[in-house]
Amino acid sequence: MKETRLLVVEDEEHLAAGLRFNLEAEGYAVETVADGAAALARLTDACSNFDAVVLDVMLPGKDGFEVAKELRAAGCYVPVLMLTARGRPEDVLRGFEAGADDYLPKPFELAILLARINGLLRRREWQSRGRRSQTNAATETYAFNGKTIDFGALELKARNRVVRLTLMEAELLRYLIANAGRAVSRREILEEVWNLREDTDTRAIDNFIVRLRRHVEDDPADPAHLLTVRGVGYRFIPEPSKKSRKE
Repeated sequence: MKETRLLVVEDEEHLAAGLRFNLEAEGYAVETVADGAAALARLTDACSNFDAVVLDVMLPGKDGFEVAKELRAAGCYVPVLMLTARGRPEDVLRGFEAGADDYLPKPFELAILLARINGLLRRREWQSRGRRSQTNAATETYAFNGKTIDFGALELKARNRVVRLTLMEAELLRYLIANAGRAVSRREILEEVWNLREDTDTRAIDNFIVRLRRHVEDDPADPAHLLTVRGVGYRFIPEPSKKSRKE
């Protein structure tokens, strides 16, 4: 059986050593690096060698946000669990925008860390092996106006191109699709998609929508599916008409 390999990116030596000790005790093969540049070098050369990355936000040089962003831009889609300072909403949202798959605020309990890592690994295995029943396959894909979203594979297929989605991009699309035709507020998205219930700047939602429009729309400057509802939020329209586009 192939061993599960994790990369821990943490600049505080005692924390990195503690994480490595506990993760190895759980049977994982663990490698640690202490800064963002080292993480990028290691993952750029051998992204497929790792099954998940535990990535601290506060790093010397390039921080965790930049590391995640550059990984995704380079086509490295290894699952990333981001460790954030005190779970600040702005850190969480920036992490999702950069391409992180999950987040965990410091300080954290070991059992919670292990549960989050196991969740990412299960999802990765499920995607790579295609372990989906016919029923699940039907619910995990969604087709609209010549496009298909595969939520399991985190892919959007539109005509002759395939776009990779981050987990949070896929979850936002899933929520909007589940509420198709209804105006969904930015606050609702924060609470229901990202489980953020504090007083959080909702402008991060707008940035996600801009990026999703590049994937979903034929003309992102004149959206037909992801419509802005002034003063409220957004509405997803699967089969647009001229009338539905006037919000």
